[in-house]
Amino acid sequence: EEIEEGSSCPSQSLSQSKDLESQEGSAESVHSHKKKIHMSPIFLQPKTLWLQKQPKYSRKSTPRRNKLDLYAIIKFPLTAESAMKKTEDNNTLVFIVDVKANKHQLKQVVKKFHDIDVAKVNTLIRCDREKKANKTGII
Repeated sequence: EEIEEGSSCPSQSLSQSKDLESQEGSAESVHSHKKKIHMSPIFLQPKTLWLQKQPKYSRKSTPRRNKLDLYAIIKFPLTAESAMKKTEDNNTLVFIVDVKANKHQLKQVVKKFHDIDVAKVNTLIRCDREKKANKTGII
């Protein structure tokens, strides 16, 4: 009798283990990947992580020199008749300046070298490719 009970137990455990395996297999199929449907004939390669280079030494031996320093921005004051009239009537200084200089740089230069609080800067590029700047301010 003991042998029969013992023999029936392993068979039951085998059948139970098979049932568990089948249940696990069905659980795996739920989490399986679906096949992606491509709607376009063009395959777009996904973007991957692109790390920046970490060079052992810099390829440039020295940094570039700033060619547009404070002394290079203003070339010379304009002394034409119309410029003199602006100076007398409108409290405005007229300079020929570097073409690459912007209005903020012009304002800083005039404040530093001429001790003037600049209210407004007007610029224009003349027909001879020079930039003319008018600065209205308190002298």
